[in-house]
Amino acid sequence: MKKGMNVWSLPANLSLREQFRLTKEAGFDTIELNVSEEKTKTNMVSNELGLNETLDLLVTATERELEQIKKLSEEFELPISSLSTSLHWSYPLTSEDEETQKKGRWIVERMIDICRYLGGDTVLIVPGLVTESQDYEICYERAKQAFIHLSKRAEAQKIVIGVENVWNKFLLSPLEFRQFLDEINSPYVGAYFDVGNVLQFGFPEQWIQILAHRIVKVHVKDFKRDIGNIYGFTNLLLGDVNWARVMNALRKVGYTGPLTCELAPYSECGEQLAEDTSAALSHIFKL
Repeated sequence: MKKGMNVWSLPANLSLREQFRLTKEAGFDTIELNVSEEKTKTNMVSNELGLNETLDLLVTATERELEQIKKLSEEFELPISSLSTSLHWSYPLTSEDEETQKKGRWIVERMIDICRYLGGDTVLIVPGLVTESQDYEICYERAKQAFIHLSKRAEAQKIVIGVENVWNKFLLSPLEFRQFLDEINSPYVGAYFDVGNVLQFGFPEQWIQILAHRIVKVHVKDFKRDIGNIYGFTNLLLGDVNWARVMNALRKVGYTGPLTCELAPYSECGEQLAEDTSAALSHIFKL
C-alpha cells in the first residue's frame, strides 16, 4: 500500500507548489486534490471538521490551469491519484430541487474530466444527504439513478467514482452499502472507504471484509469513541481504530492502493502534520 495526502490537511496559506513539496518531502507517495468553486460555502467539512478549503483547483479550471497543476505533479514525481470535493454538501445528488441535482451531477462530470486530465483514476463523491425533509428511501433511489447515469461518463473516461461513507445519515451499514453498489452494477462505481467514519457505528475491519473488491480507495483518520460526536475525529494512532485488524482486512481483500489521510490541520506549525502522519502510516504498514 502507499501513503496518500489529502491537501485539506495542510496549512491553508501554502501555495499549491508548497503543498506538493511538503507532501513529497514528508515521504508520501500520492496526493489528493480538492475541487472547489470560486465562492466557497460553509459546510461540515469546513465548520465541524476544520479542513482547509482552498481555491487551488476550481471546478471551472481551464486547460491551461490544469496543465500547470499537472506539471507540478510531474516535477515532484507525486501522482494525483484522486480528487475530492465538499461541493456535494451544497449540491447533493439527492436534493429535492432539480436544478441542485443537475448542478451536483455536472460537478461529478467535471471532476471526472479533470481527474482524467491530471492522470488520476478516482473521484470521491458524497452520495447524498438524508434530512428531515428528504426521505431516506427517496434519497436511496435518487442517488442510485444518479450514479447509474454518471457511470457512463466515468466509463468513457476510465475514471472510477468512489462513493464515500460519510456522516450523512445514509448508507449506514456495510450490507446496505454493498447492496447499493451492486444495484448500480458498474465497475466504474465503487466504495471510497473512510476508516474513521464508521467507528461510531461499527467496526471498519468488518466493513472492509463485506465491501471487499468494491473498495477503490481508502481514507484514514482516527476517532475517539468516548467523545462520540464529530469532534471525536483525531490524528492517526490517537483514537480507537484497531489498525492491526484494519490492515489485516485490507490485505485479505487484496487492496493495494493508497491510504490517504484526511485530517484536521494543526493550529500551529501546520507543516508538522505531514511528518507526523507519514511516521504513523509507516508504523501502521508494519502491523
